[in-house]
Amino acid sequence: MTATIKLPPRTEDELVASLKRYFELHLDGELGDLPARNLLRYIAEEIGPSLYNQAVRDVQDHLQQRVADLDVDCHADELPYWRKRKA
Repeated sequence: MTATIKLPPRTEDELVASLKRYFELHLDGELGDLPARNLLRYIAEEIGPSLYNQAVRDVQDHLQQRVADLDVDCHADELPYWRKRKA
């Protein structure tokens, strides 16, 4: 499945502002709106899928562990009537 990450406009604006701030604080330079937006799109297209895939793997691992725990958490003893009668 190949899909471009489409961010809501408000989120994209906030991320652009974050990139600009990062450049100012850590790279001693200014980044204009258009270059910041282009950089964000590059990151989303080039790096985003790797981050997304890792997040999916993390969720799968978490869910598999939860499903494995169901056997312990939801186990009910079978045929309890006769065990109670023996006691």
